[in-house]
Amino acid sequence: MSDTPNKDSDAEMDKLEDSLHEAIDASDKKQVEEIVDTISSHEALRQVSRMAAPERDSLISMLEPETAAELIEEAPAELAVSLIQDLDSSVAAKIMQELHTDTQADIVQEMEQADSEAILYEMDSVVADGVRTLSQYEPDTAGGLMELEVFSFSVNETVGTVLNRLADGDETFERYRGQHPYIVDESGKLMGVVSLRDMLSNRRAVALAEIMHPAISVLPESSQEELADLFDDNPFLGIPVADAQGMLLGVVSRLELAEAELERAEHESLSRQQVGDELRSMPTLLRSRRRLAWLSSNIVLNIIAASVISAYEETLAAVIAIAVFLPMVSDMSGCSGNQAVGVSMRELSLGLTRPVDLFHVLRKELGVGVINGIALGILIGIVAWVWKDNAYLGLVIGLALATNTMIAVSIGGTVPLMLKKFGIDPAVAAGPLLTTVTDMAGFFLVLSLATLFMPQLLS
Repeated sequence: MSDTPNKDSDAEMDKLEDSLHEAIDASDKKQVEEIVDTISSHEALRQVSRMAAPERDSLISMLEPETAAELIEEAPAELAVSLIQDLDSSVAAKIMQELHTDTQADIVQEMEQADSEAILYEMDSVVADGVRTLSQYEPDTAGGLMELEVFSFSVNETVGTVLNRLADGDETFERYRGQHPYIVDESGKLMGVVSLRDMLSNRRAVALAEIMHPAISVLPESSQEELADLFDDNPFLGIPVADAQGMLLGVVSRLELAEAELERAEHESLSRQQVGDELRSMPTLLRSRRRLAWLSSNIVLNIIAASVISAYEETLAAVIAIAVFLPMVSDMSGCSGNQAVGVSMRELSLGLTRPVDLFHVLRKELGVGVINGIALGILIGIVAWVWKDNAYLGLVIGLALATNTMIAVSIGGTVPLMLKKFGIDPAVAAGPLLTTVTDMAGFFLVLSLATLFMPQLLS
């Protein structure tokens, strides 16, 4: 596959797509491989995601294991699993052998145990055991992010040994993604790390033990936030992972952590939109069921909000103009609240905020809420006054928006922390809660204030 986006015209891409389908139908492995090699990995994934499952499985089975593995490494997690799980176990095992160990573990974690074990049984026993070990760790921990391929050397070896290994440039070395050489003793315990600069400035006969430095390592249970802090504070290419006894288990690369951070940010963004990790290559009924789970709960939440309006039907009937401003108040307050949600979610993901900081966050958000609430309230109040030529209507709408903005910002900033404390995913639940509360509060404020100023509004 090409590393750069294909610049061919749409017509040429359509022709290639037709040729690919024809080659798959004809079981022409050579033609399939040639077509896939001529297009970018992004275009190849696009083609694969548009195929029906049987055709997709046929395509992957026809590719060389190295090519298929390259495609799977680039795919989103859900698509990567679907590209592997329905293949013949022997074919899947050959492809899995070519994947990085962290990707292997991610795929195994998402598969049914019987299916994953069938594939692991066909793989090299040492590699399979490593995958089983990795799959035991949570994905957002050092153990879940580490790779088992470690550029390690015995404490008794010399600079020349490492330089010879570097000069060979063998296929195994390419999998180390630029790691520094880690030094271990005879039992596999991490002793230190050697910089490439130190090796180049010393004679080849110098023992690694003489020039190594202490290595900063993390436990496999260390969180993604802890890793991010270490990489921020140090110019490391990778951080070794060792168990409580100091035995070297693997390495988390800076690149792997960056990809994990990006994936988490994307997941949180999608979760706030209540679509989760959905891909259009997933079964239609599954996608429908996932969306309906949230949409149906929103019906209940909206009924609660509507009940507030029902309680003030007489006020609405008397002052029809209020109905125009109800959605404005709730929507504008909701936007302010979502800004606060976004900041809290970002700080939670970066480890800058914890549930214990609830009152600190509330104090900070209240300051912003008061300023923005007053500013927005004055603006919409003037609009309502000029539009309907009623100063009291402007007062009602302005006060309602100002107060609801303060409420929305306070809730938006603190609810993610409270949800996190109780083990609920704030990316999924904060949005619906915020929307319901801001709707109810907004409707109540507008209608109760209108009822209070009813004589002035009707004069």
